[in-house]
Parts: sequence; structure tokens; C-alpha cells
Amino acid sequence: MAIDNKLRGCGFVMLNVVGVMASGQIKGRASVLQSKTQKPVGFEISEGARASVKKWMKDELMVGSEYLWPGRFHERLHISTRPYARMVHDWVTSIGPKATAYGPNSKRRTMVIQIYKKTGNLCVVQLLLGHTKMDITVNLSQLARRSAGP
Repeated sequence: MAIDNKLRGCGFVMLNVVGVMASGQIKGRASVLQSKTQKPVGFEISEGARASVKKWMKDELMVGSEYLWPGRFHERLHISTRPYARMVHDWVTSIGPKATAYGPNSKRRTMVIQIYKKTGNLCVVQLLLGHTKMDITVNLSQLARRSAGP
């Protein structure tokens, strides 16, 4: 779900249960208020992610939790971005790539770079990332061209 949704880490950790679940079912589409821009951004929840979240919702840690990723301590309602970054690091390490090359924010761009490489459509990339200024998105497209190699 972290890779699929293209959210910033601070938005991802703040996902709440009500935002992704209705009538006992995981929604196919949800939204979260971005802390950086204070604007809602919508995202799809893939079938695989829905199955994982549904299984996660049955975990004893989730009983009574308002947030999808509850904190370990009572004063913290949800995990912070640091434990999230550690989880991303551990996940990347477990699948093989050099972990220092992938962080929570680079992960956010991974999928949209692939979409841009296939479509060349900057407007779609801008929408997916929730950018308000096209020049920010253009910088990402330049990064995608550099990563394509000769």
C-alpha cells in the first residue's frame, strides 16, 4: 500500500480506519489530508493492499484504534514517520536493492516515474503526486530521464 498510494510518509502514517473502511469492507479508493499542503489527495487501494489491510484490521493491535498504523504508546495515536522510514528500509533490504538508494520519499516517486516513462504524461504525474506547481513535476520528469540511462 505504501508504494501504491504515492503519499508522503507524514500523510501515510495518519491514515485513519474510517477513511479506508466502510461497512466492514476496505474501500477501493480513499483520501487523506496532506500535512504539507493541507489539501486532500485521493488514491486507489489495490486489490492486494485491500486484502492485506483487511487481514491487518483483525490484528489485536487494531482493536479500538482510530488510525490504520497505531502508535506503540498510548500518547501516540499513530506511528511517526521515523518508524515508517525504518519499515521501508527493512522492506527494501529484505528484497535485495541497496537500502540507501530507497527511502520513504523516493518510494513515493518510484511508481509515478514508471508511469511517466510509459506515458510521457506530466499532468497525470502531477495529479498522482498532488503537486500544485507543474515545475516541481517537471523536475521529477528530468530525474526520470536521467535514471533511464543512455
